[in-house]
Amino acid sequence: MSRPIYDRVALIGLGLIASSMAHAMKKWGLAGSVAGHARTAETRAAALEIGFCDEVFETAAEAVKGADLVVLAVPVGAMRAVAEEIGPHLKPGATVTDVGSVKQAVVAAVAPHVPEGVHFVPGHPLAGTEHSGPHSGFATLFQNRWCLLVPANADPEAVARLRALWEGMGSYVDEMDAAHHDLVLAVTSHTPHLIAYTMVGVADHLSRVTESEVIKYSAAGFRDFTRIAASDPTMWRDVFLTNKEATLDILGRFTEELFVLQRAIRMGDGQHLHDYFTRTRAIRRGIIEAGQDTAAPDFGRTKSAGD
Repeated sequence: MSRPIYDRVALIGLGLIASSMAHAMKKWGLAGSVAGHARTAETRAAALEIGFCDEVFETAAEAVKGADLVVLAVPVGAMRAVAEEIGPHLKPGATVTDVGSVKQAVVAAVAPHVPEGVHFVPGHPLAGTEHSGPHSGFATLFQNRWCLLVPANADPEAVARLRALWEGMGSYVDEMDAAHHDLVLAVTSHTPHLIAYTMVGVADHLSRVTESEVIKYSAAGFRDFTRIAASDPTMWRDVFLTNKEATLDILGRFTEELFVLQRAIRMGDGQHLHDYFTRTRAIRRGIIEAGQDTAAPDFGRTKSAGD
């Protein structure tokens, strides 16, 4: 077996992404040992029981001691407090990264607390399910998914090492600046989640009027479209509060497009609707052809045997 990329990894937060990273690192021998910290005793106990952490600690400061890589896998709103806590305890030469879906806010919150001699390389794996918690992780979550790194002026060797870790877990890796990342994710993730949450809210309102018929008779369209509305509410609250400008920009554009379609329906403009749906269907098919979705049940995002 080849030498691990990192001798010791510390995971701060032990939910879906962190637990999946731990499973993947252990499965492919990418880390010598994995330490973890979670806010609740229940989650810490679960991490040990499941076995994806070799040891867990009650505080983040204890968990990061001696770690070559520290992964911040907490909600974006908690990043600043965690970075402030662990800063004095980080090992010289270590790398700090994160898995948050907003990058400008994370850089502003974490960077001031990373000491000289420690490398900060923000990251964002574009992978996940609607499930959360330590029991939801599995080793193949990142297979054939993208991970975006935002290295800014980070040490090239530290960036290359982190890239190797993500590639070892099965990810494609790309780099971009923080502002561009946040705009791209507002289109591909943040606004779709907001719309899904809104559609569930509309259905909830109508279900009270129709004695739950909207929920009872939900067909595949509603079920599949609103799957992501089952995601962690704390994480998404922080995403929208910290990527406000980009999300509002894209939401405004979405509203404009919706008004155009609304008018086409009202005016009976079938040609406009057909042309629009033809164009957007081609984009959707391109996502599947690029390997970023699958026709498998549950979008192929469930645990497979042996994971």
